[in-house]
Amino acid sequence: MNYGKKSTSKKRKALTSRSSMIEKRAHVSALRVLFISLLTLGVIVIFGGIGAFKGVIDNAPDVDDIDIMPLGYASFLYDGDGNQIRKLAAPDSNRLPVSIDDIPLDLQHAVVAIEDERFYEHNGIDVRGILRAFVKGVSDGTFSEGASTITQQLLKNNVFTDWTNESTWLEKFTRKFQEQYLAIQVEKKINDKEVILENYLNTINLGAGAYGVQAAAQRYFNKDVKDLTLSECATIAGITQNPTKYNPIINPEDNAKRRKVVLERMLEQGYISQSEYEEALADDVYSRIQQTESQTTTTSVYTYFEDEVIDQAIDALVSVKGYTETQARNALYSGGLDVYTTLDPEVQTILDEEYSNPDNFPSGTQYALDFALTVSNPDGEEVNYSKEMLTLYFKNQDPDFDLLFDSPEEGQSYVDQYKASILADGSTVIAERVSFAPQPQSSMSIIDPSTGYVKALIGGRGEKAASLTLNRATDTTRQPGSTFKILSTYAPALNEKGMTLATTFEDEPYEYPDGTPVRNSNNNYGGETTIRKAIQNSVNVVAVKCLEEVTPSLGLEYLDSFGFTTLAHGDASDTDSDGNVYSDANLPLALGGITYGVTNVELNAAYSAIANGGKYIKPIYFTKILDREGNVLIDNTPEETEVIKESTAWLLTNAMEDVVKYGTATNCQLSNMPVAGKTGTTDTYNDLWFVGYTPYYCCAVWSGYDNNEKIPSDYMSRNFHKLLWQKVMSRLHEDLDYKDFEQPPTVEKESVCSTTGLLPRLGCPTVTEYFDITSLPTQRCEKHYYTYTPPATDYDDDDTDKSNTDTGTTGTPTPDPGENPGEDNTGEEPGEDPGENPGGEDPGTDPGEDPGTEDPGDIPTEPTGSS
Repeated sequence: MNYGKKSTSKKRKALTSRSSMIEKRAHVSALRVLFISLLTLGVIVIFGGIGAFKGVIDNAPDVDDIDIMPLGYASFLYDGDGNQIRKLAAPDSNRLPVSIDDIPLDLQHAVVAIEDERFYEHNGIDVRGILRAFVKGVSDGTFSEGASTITQQLLKNNVFTDWTNESTWLEKFTRKFQEQYLAIQVEKKINDKEVILENYLNTINLGAGAYGVQAAAQRYFNKDVKDLTLSECATIAGITQNPTKYNPIINPEDNAKRRKVVLERMLEQGYISQSEYEEALADDVYSRIQQTESQTTTTSVYTYFEDEVIDQAIDALVSVKGYTETQARNALYSGGLDVYTTLDPEVQTILDEEYSNPDNFPSGTQYALDFALTVSNPDGEEVNYSKEMLTLYFKNQDPDFDLLFDSPEEGQSYVDQYKASILADGSTVIAERVSFAPQPQSSMSIIDPSTGYVKALIGGRGEKAASLTLNRATDTTRQPGSTFKILSTYAPALNEKGMTLATTFEDEPYEYPDGTPVRNSNNNYGGETTIRKAIQNSVNVVAVKCLEEVTPSLGLEYLDSFGFTTLAHGDASDTDSDGNVYSDANLPLALGGITYGVTNVELNAAYSAIANGGKYIKPIYFTKILDREGNVLIDNTPEETEVIKESTAWLLTNAMEDVVKYGTATNCQLSNMPVAGKTGTTDTYNDLWFVGYTPYYCCAVWSGYDNNEKIPSDYMSRNFHKLLWQKVMSRLHEDLDYKDFEQPPTVEKESVCSTTGLLPRLGCPTVTEYFDITSLPTQRCEKHYYTYTPPATDYDDDDTDKSNTDTGTTGTPTPDPGENPGEDNTGEEPGEDPGENPGGEDPGTDPGEDPGTEDPGDIPTEPTGSS
């Protein structure tokens, strides 16, 4: 470089020149502007960030409003003895809450050691854990290591429940920041680590459908959580990181590795000793888990009774508590409710055993197909196919084709043919349902008349393949036949129309107003017939004539009072798409000819009202529902409504005892208990009923085909329902003390003319009958007279005084009433003479005549009363 004088002077001038000074100042100003701009931007970013974070915090749930308790708990059904019979749980609600005092310290420590080792030290977030996770993420670029505390995980599971739907980084960051903020707030508010840990241990998913440590202990070890060993605690604690991968049932090797890590962490953190570690590690816990799994019989399909209890509980939550149906269903499956039912397990077992015995059903059983198919066609469209479409397909080949088959295998062959035709174009199956139900079918229910409690029911014969399916005892409506004679006709006749069991009607050829004949069995008619005899022998003509006097509208009112909900009243709900209006207020009502039919349980409940002294109680399936805290949510105390007088109920019961003793239900007698009841048969033998009761129970049984086909004419097909009734009730009453139907003080017996039902004169054939004291006859019979004619004698005037001592009255005296009220005092057993059973149901003695089967009379097969 040149450091000479000239050169130095030149440089000095350059530095002090005006242009140089201006250039220098401009450079400094630019730097200042840049600095100020960066400083301003930094301030903006900082304050913006603070504002953003404040906005995130402000949008976080209020700590005073959040609930860290688990959201879903299993509910339970209990039988009438208080025994648990069914657990109800949504997929994420199989949770059984327990107190922290019942959770072993080993399990608490195992979870803390593997999930959040500084749980007892931090204030809701683990700063060291966050820094460790950050450093590891920077080093390997994955940021896969978590740093969430137990408190954060609890909030994630129970407060931020939508985290699985997060789709962007911003959504995840926002939730994570709010989670950390709330974790600090929750710890500050609760200030009790045990409360937080208890809720966490009751919340976590532990695989195999078990949520919470109690459910897991029962699922894997069939024991309560308080009884777990150290090895078992470590096994459960290792599941929570990945409930599928570490499921000890299906992945025991993976769980074993994880359990070893849990035990190592417990050892490192001073929760267990070396010897405890080695002993737990040597424990063959997985053999016990597999043994528990093999012994666990989880019946996933609800019984018919459970189906109905679930429906009834949901309806009650809606009607009593004001829930929506969705809320009610969620409460039942996720709310931790306890539902105490009326089920008597011993009674239910009797029903199940008798219905599973093939000897109780007709030979030659057929099988009805139920079918549905959904496919995706080559165009990607979903197409549905039904059993009706299958029927139409085969009817084109065979006009006589129906859905009844001699075996399930035969039915399956038709299904396979139909599927092949559908899939021929390349369509693929999405979903399919195929099932076969044995036919004829049957349903049965048993009620305690004094309480209205449904003790047991069965909704069909054959295997129940799914839950909440067709229940023929509660869902199916069928025509009731002659069982309606008692309820629609004779109950109002005796209760408020001044008639008695001795009231007579002329049993003769008769017609409905439209000219349709009312037929009796074999078209035989018995002339003057009392109501008692008409009930005993189910005489159709007498029932129709009696309802004509009662009036169908009053008969329908009584049926409403007896609790039927499926009757037609001629209102908007009974109007079809063509404008036809249906009403059951017609004379065929006397014989059970109604529009829609009735259910088994509602018919049972109506007869139970008679057995209960005339007081109706709506069928009750549960007595109470408790919430998760044990408080009564719904109290289902029975409510009685008087439908008929106690005297009317007893008189009907007494008459129906004759049905079982002498009439159409002699094969329903019990050896150790009185029975009252009524048979019912519909037109062309589509439905067969018997509803009978004792002083203990009322039982209703139905039989018929699901597709409403005529029941075959052989004896077993038309009587197996009554034989089932007799078998079930005989077993049910084996160890019960004998009881009579208690006669009320408002009923007295009196001898009356057996033809007219009036007080007898000297020439009347008489019968002893029971009466309500307000309906005792006061008029004398005018039909029978005895005229006294003195006997012819040869005597002189002198012998006149002898005549009064040598002769007596030779008229027909009234016999002394016997001990069989209602029995004609003629020396004949009622029903012994064919003339004693005119029309109606034939008790039968000739197997060729189908003994014990009722004549259906004239019950319309189409809805009646259309206008």
